[in-house]
Amino acid sequence: MPCCELKTNGIPVKLWVPNLGDVESVALDQLRNIARLPWAVHHVAVMPDVHFGKGATVGSVVAMRGAVSPAAVGVDIGCGMGAVKTNLNARDLPMSLREIRLAIEADIPVGMTANERPIFSEGSAETRKQSLLLLDRFGDLDPRHGAKRDRVACQLGTLGGGNHFIELCLDTDENVWLMLHSGSRNIGKVLAEIHITTAKTLAHNEHLPDPDLAVFLSGTPEMAAYRHDLFWAQTYAMLNRTVMLERYQNIMRRFFPHVQFEMAVLCHHNYVSEEMHFGEELVVTRKGAIRAGLGELGIIPSSMGTKSYIVRGLGNPESYCSASHGAGRRLSRGAAKRQFTLQDLVRQTEGVECRKDVSVIDEIPGAYKKIDEVMANQADLVEIVAELKQVLCVKG
Repeated sequence: MPCCELKTNGIPVKLWVPNLGDVESVALDQLRNIARLPWAVHHVAVMPDVHFGKGATVGSVVAMRGAVSPAAVGVDIGCGMGAVKTNLNARDLPMSLREIRLAIEADIPVGMTANERPIFSEGSAETRKQSLLLLDRFGDLDPRHGAKRDRVACQLGTLGGGNHFIELCLDTDENVWLMLHSGSRNIGKVLAEIHITTAKTLAHNEHLPDPDLAVFLSGTPEMAAYRHDLFWAQTYAMLNRTVMLERYQNIMRRFFPHVQFEMAVLCHHNYVSEEMHFGEELVVTRKGAIRAGLGELGIIPSSMGTKSYIVRGLGNPESYCSASHGAGRRLSRGAAKRQFTLQDLVRQTEGVECRKDVSVIDEIPGAYKKIDEVMANQADLVEIVAELKQVLCVKG
């Protein structure tokens, strides 16, 4: 059950955190604003990794009747995780993982870079087919995005920047796992911003407590246009992870010809889903939250240098069958850069093969909440299937 409840002038806000004092005041203000939206129903569910975001709080799950707020999805539409267990063990790995890291960085573009050409000639036949079908629909997107089809095609199978990563991990039995975190690249962000701007112009949003929470209403052309672009971007993000996992597997085959892979665990944590809750069909937005339906597998990562988890959902109705998407930031990127030094980064990522330079200080483990506490606070939302520890990390 939720640990505490926030008093609002709207629907209840139920939080899976021990005390309201553990949440930033600006995030609590955002939650109060969400609770006052006329279309929000039942309650707002707040995950233990909650922190301030644009418009809507990261780590919030909102159910609406006949409406959706793009800000409650996030601008990186479809951002999420992928993980694959292998038949490798820690003893199969070389003493130094530097060569593997460099191979990943050479084969999978990171940051603002992209592939030199589309990846249609790579991957499984099914992945190539899905890529072509998805990009055939590119011309139906809102034309204000201004992106070129070729550019979007070349970004498929690339990591992006910020907190996105590719990792090699060991579980508690020293089995080797592949893991990655990525989204819909720039096209998802641009589409989200276009529709948020459109929503702000609609008359029914004129008196909202926060203009960034503007919504679209079911049955309107604006809602239809947003849903079309949203679901395209969510599909693009999932396909992006699938392509990268296939590339990552091919890299591992070069180093370990005998490697085998289990079925991938894949999940969104910035997305919209139309679901049944409390006896009615609702539009559910998860911003910084995964679906944790009964028996469903998910991934809850932490920062580089700490633990991550493969989990199985317990289907808790109070959380709209949801759980946290990670540890959650404790410090903003700017605050982390001011507080920590390069020496701190080297110390906190000891034993992890990764870049150790000033460009990734904002991703230092100390900038994030303690993952053990986050997991303890949601013991009624998920059960742990595997506990992973990073031994290699490539940052975007």
